[in-house]
Amino acid sequence: MKRRNLLATAAMGLLLASGGAFAQGMDKVKACFVYVGPIGDGGWTFQHHEGALAVQEKFGDKVEIQWQENVPEGADAERVLTQMALGGCNIIFTTSFGFMDPTNAVAAKFPDVKFEHATGFKRDSANVSTYNARFYEGRAVQGHIAGKMTKSNKIGYIASFPIPEVVMGINSYYLHAKKANPNVELSVVWAFTWFDPAKEADAAKALIDQGVDVIASHTDSTAPLAEAAKTNGAVIGFGQASDMAEYKDGPRVSSIIDNWAPYYVKRVGALLDGTYEQADAWEGIAGGEVEIGEITAAVPAEVKAEAEALRDSIAAGTYHPFTGPINKQDGSPWLAEGATAPDGDLLGMNFYVEGITGDIPQ
Repeated sequence: MKRRNLLATAAMGLLLASGGAFAQGMDKVKACFVYVGPIGDGGWTFQHHEGALAVQEKFGDKVEIQWQENVPEGADAERVLTQMALGGCNIIFTTSFGFMDPTNAVAAKFPDVKFEHATGFKRDSANVSTYNARFYEGRAVQGHIAGKMTKSNKIGYIASFPIPEVVMGINSYYLHAKKANPNVELSVVWAFTWFDPAKEADAAKALIDQGVDVIASHTDSTAPLAEAAKTNGAVIGFGQASDMAEYKDGPRVSSIIDNWAPYYVKRVGALLDGTYEQADAWEGIAGGEVEIGEITAAVPAEVKAEAEALRDSIAAGTYHPFTGPINKQDGSPWLAEGATAPDGDLLGMNFYVEGITGDIPQ
């Protein structure tokens, strides 16, 4: 399932809160979390669960948390959500794109329960909110490191599904690798999965066989790093969604960390104090939802300093990863000199930028 699909329609009302506040605070909140994968995946679901644990740590006995992992997208999700609502959950976080329709369907039946859907765009009822993170900002930093570190001038990307969120990550990664090293070539392998270690390992092998020596991924397991580790230092890569720190002494030179804790703490806290409102949030490095994991000593000091400066300029709002001039893959103009990409363009992105070869699967 294309769980994190960000469609252009999401741009409408982006970052605007709608609906009135739930004015009456609560003495205790039962916060529930629905996960598409295992909490031990080392990536996406692991980080969402870390956010849930942060809520418990922050509020202590004012909050009870409950979760269910490995919930398939579809009818099973609706059943799980219904059980949670009937079981006394006051707020339910659904952490996969494929949970969007079940979330809205169940929310309509339980107007007193608050539902929060990660990466979706539908808010059919006043008790549904949506939230996401600007992962493309982290891809810019990774791309700079990749461009500077590659020896073969061949870098790779393991992609999950051909949806805007993934495509904008590929484009950001490539654009910043190309700025750092004009000779860079990018190879993309589509795994068509979010979490399947065997498929992810096969994708990494395919890239390595092509001569790629730096690999980024938009899938959830540590398998690509494990595959890179077999090359005895010839191939490096990045942690995805979580730090994947177990590979710091090997191929992992940095990471994108999805830090959901600030959002989860904020939303549960608002329910406790009576300031909760329906919202659509899309935060990035500045908001703390996207973090750049430690850049290891394998990266030269100069490159590390440049990557950190890029991170800091994005956080400060003085630099946007999609700043023109940028053309589309076919050479047609997209962004003029100095122009930055509107959120609507990013949320509906269905094209590669100029310089990337190959097609986006349909």
